[in-house]
Amino acid sequence: MEILNLNQIPLWLKLAHSLFVCFLIPIYWRQYGPSNFLWFSDIALMSIVAALWLESPLITSMMALAVVLLDVAWNLDFFVGVISGKSITGLSNYMFNPKISRTIRAISLFHIVFPVLLLWMLSRLGYDRRAFVAQTLLSWIVLPASYFLAPRSENINWVYGFGGKPQQWLPAPLYLLLLMILFPLLVYLPSHFLLQMFFG
Repeated sequence: MEILNLNQIPLWLKLAHSLFVCFLIPIYWRQYGPSNFLWFSDIALMSIVAALWLESPLITSMMALAVVLLDVAWNLDFFVGVISGKSITGLSNYMFNPKISRTIRAISLFHIVFPVLLLWMLSRLGYDRRAFVAQTLLSWIVLPASYFLAPRSENINWVYGFGGKPQQWLPAPLYLLLLMILFPLLVYLPSHFLLQMFFG
């Protein structure tokens, strides 16, 4: 019988991340509403609470597939915006919106450290190769939920198109189906191979 070793992640980190998430949830709920928690980054942020306490390679690996690549892109966009004053992809546009309070934008800086945290956790816990299938299945729940449950104006997880305006070149349900194919192929699969190579 395998005995779980729950001492690979320091207690202070488990407590710090848990407290941060408890601090973030009511503030984000008030600012954006409950549908905002359908964003993959917010799902990952909350799921990592469980991953830290359980020291779960599977949950950590799933969330790394979901957000590491996208958070790297977010960081590039954000720091280019800081230097040049202009976002190149629109991923971090809201960070430069003066209508959003500085407190909210400051909280959103978790995107800077989050991929580092996930990669560090993988270095301690290892990468679970089951994560690709598990995260793909999770995305096939989250993306339709983002489409049917969240306000269209929020465009959660880009289910209506990339950028500020809904895409016009495909019927909306067909675009959603395409997105459900593209996320696993273009985001999760490359991340899966890279993470397996380095942490598998």
